[in-house]
Amino acid sequence: MQLELNHYLWLSAFMFTVGVVGVLVRRNAIVIFMCIELMLNAVNLSFIAFSHFMRDIQGQLMVFFVMTVAAAEAAVGLAIVIALFRNKQTVNIDEINILKG
Repeated sequence: MQLELNHYLWLSAFMFTVGVVGVLVRRNAIVIFMCIELMLNAVNLSFIAFSHFMRDIQGQLMVFFVMTVAAAEAAVGLAIVIALFRNKQTVNIDEINILKG
């Protein structure tokens, strides 16, 4: 069985959908960051699939930029989560309200 472009795009759409549902439904900050990473990886899969099937390197180069943004997002996000946990003793988004003081 030969894998075609639509197979990769369906997998990418499924991964992105799982990520969106995870961001909207879950309340744990770490799980939300993992779902955002899942969405970025779904976009990377689409870039790589289009790059492979169009025989062009530009999609693969774009993946490096997306991975750089994902690494920066993970580092900054984890630092924020650690700082919030130290102050509020929880990573539940509903219980963290920094505007109250």
